[in-house]
Amino acid sequence: MTAMVPFYTRFRELAFREMRSVTIRGERNLPDGEYGFLELYCDDPKCDCRRVLIDVVTPTTGSKIWATINYGWESLEFYEKWMGNKESARESCGATLDMLNPQTEYSPVLLALFKWVLQDQAYVERLKRHYRLFKSDLRAKRKSATRSSRPARRRR
Repeated sequence: MTAMVPFYTRFRELAFREMRSVTIRGERNLPDGEYGFLELYCDDPKCDCRRVLIDVVTPTTGSKIWATINYGWESLEFYEKWMGNKESARESCGATLDMLNPQTEYSPVLLALFKWVLQDQAYVERLKRHYRLFKSDLRAKRKSATRSSRPARRRR
C-alpha cells in the first residue's frame, strides 16, 4: 500500500496559495471557523489512481484533522477497470469519508461542505492539475535517482 503525502511537501508555496478554505459562521451543525482542505496524493510514481485525500483542518486547532475525505474525479467505470473490484471502485469514485483515517463527529457535515465546494469546476480542475504536478515530480525524481545510482561508464 502506498503512502498519501501532503501536496505541500513538494510544492509548498503553491499548495498554501491554492488551498481551498471555507469560513463558517452561525451554522448550528459546525463550529464557527475557517476550514481548509489540505491535499494529499499517493507517492507511487507508477500508480494512476486519479484521486486525492483531503484532510480538513482549521488554523485554530493545530494538527487536528476534523475529517478525512477521499475524492476520485473519474467515472465509476474507470475505477472498476483500474481496481478490478466494484466495491472498492464505489469507495474511490466521488467524495466519501475515508474510514481508514481520522474522523470526528463533524465529518459528515464537512463531507457535505466539501461536496458543495466541488460544484466549483475550477476547483476540481485545480485538484487534477495538482495531481499531475505531484505525479510528474515523483517520476522526475525517480528517473534522477535511477540515473545517479548507475555506475559511471568509463571512456577509453
